[in-house]
Amino acid sequence: MPDALQLLKTRRSVKPMEMTGPPPGDAEIDTLLTIASRVPDHGKLTPWRFIVFTGDARLAAGEVIADAFRANRADATPDQIEFERRRLARAPLVIAVVSRAAPHGKIPEWEQELSAGAAAMNLVNAAHAMGYAASWLTEWYAYDRRALDGFGLGATERMAGFVHIGHPVKPPEDRDRPTLETIVTRFTRA
Repeated sequence: MPDALQLLKTRRSVKPMEMTGPPPGDAEIDTLLTIASRVPDHGKLTPWRFIVFTGDARLAAGEVIADAFRANRADATPDQIEFERRRLARAPLVIAVVSRAAPHGKIPEWEQELSAGAAAMNLVNAAHAMGYAASWLTEWYAYDRRALDGFGLGATERMAGFVHIGHPVKPPEDRDRPTLETIVTRFTRA
C-alpha cells in the first residue's frame, strides 16, 4: 500500500465515462463503506447513509433519473432521455451518500452535513487506496425531488453526492491547484 501522504497527494478524480470494470467485489465494497463511515460524527448521530448501485441496479436507477427528466422536460428528445438513463451506468459501481442531518439540541445541522461530506471524501480516498478511480458528483438529479423519492430518500434527507468507482481507462491527469499563498492566511491578533 502506498505511503498515506503520497496516496493523498496523488488522488485525482476520474470522469465516470473514463472508467471501466470490473467493479469492486462485495468484500471490497464492505471495506469501502467501513472506511467511509470512519468520519467525525459529533454526538454519534450517524447523520448519513449509503445507497449502493451495482450491476443492473445502476440501470434501474437510470430509469428513475430518466422518468424525472421526462417529467421536468416535456420537450426532451429520445437521445436526451437515453443520456439521462445511462447516468449511473457509466462507472462499474456507484455509491450514493445521503445526508440525514436533522435538528438536534446540541449538534448543528451544518456539522451533520459536513460529516456526510467527510463520509463521501473518505469513500473517494478509500477507493484510491484500493487501486480504483473515483469521482464524487452531484448532478441535477441529486436535487430533484422526483429522483430522490425514486431512490428512496426520506422527505428530510438530501443527497450529498454520487461516488462513481471503477478502474481508469488511462492515467488520470492532474489539474491546476490553488497555490497556498492564495488560500491561506495566518491569524494574528491586532
